Amino acid sequence: MNTQNVQKPGQIILAPSLLAANFAKLGEQLAAIRRGGAAYLHLDVMDGLFVPNISFGTPVVKSLRGCSDLFFDVHLMIDRPERYISDYVSAGAELITFHYEATEDPRGVLEQIRAAGVKASVSVKPNTPVEVLYDLLPLCDMVLIMTVEPGFGGQKFRPEQLEKVRKLVKQREAQGLSFLIQADGGIGESNARACVEAGVDVLVAGSSVLGKDDPCAASAALLAAAEGRN
Repeated sequence: MNTQNVQKPGQIILAPSLLAANFAKLGEQLAAIRRGGAAYLHLDVMDGLFVPNISFGTPVVKSLRGCSDLFFDVHLMIDRPERYISDYVSAGAELITFHYEATEDPRGVLEQIRAAGVKASVSVKPNTPVEVLYDLLPLCDMVLIMTVEPGFGGQKFRPEQLEKVRKLVKQREAQGLSFLIQADGGIGESNARACVEAGVDVLVAGSSVLGKDDPCAASAALLAAAEGRN
């Protein structure tokens, strides 16, 4: 488990997405992104119902937990996530994100995650207004803004979604809160800085990091771009 303080707004955190990894070289690739500066591992769980794709489940999360000290950021793109919270906590999740659109009781799911002793996060699809989350923000350790439609990697970044980030920054200040803001979808060196300038704290990157031949160098380059160092 990563013992660093990676829960502080204003610190740029890189969260490479496992979906883009070479599963035959997972141990090697996870070590590489760690050396490159990544602090989170973003684990996209898809059920073929909430999104039109299927990825992996608790056995993969549990097996990876035994060989990595990255912070496990589990993104549940599944229908009725409340059914599986305890399973992912047991598998080693340290933060769980679910979708507002996937449950009839988002407040209850946030409370369930927090009661299980891990960080709680909620996400909205691109066509869902971020305002639906405002009353839930006091229960959130993070909020994930999708900058593509969830379900598939390699999609083109949608810059208009950063307006949701700006609104969340204002709400965070207005409500006196400290949740992190994460962005996911099509993020690379060309747009990482724009995300940070809008207020993103956690950058999810798939093909632009784990899809590269040298994930260590790609991680370092993306962080440098996000911090305006190149």
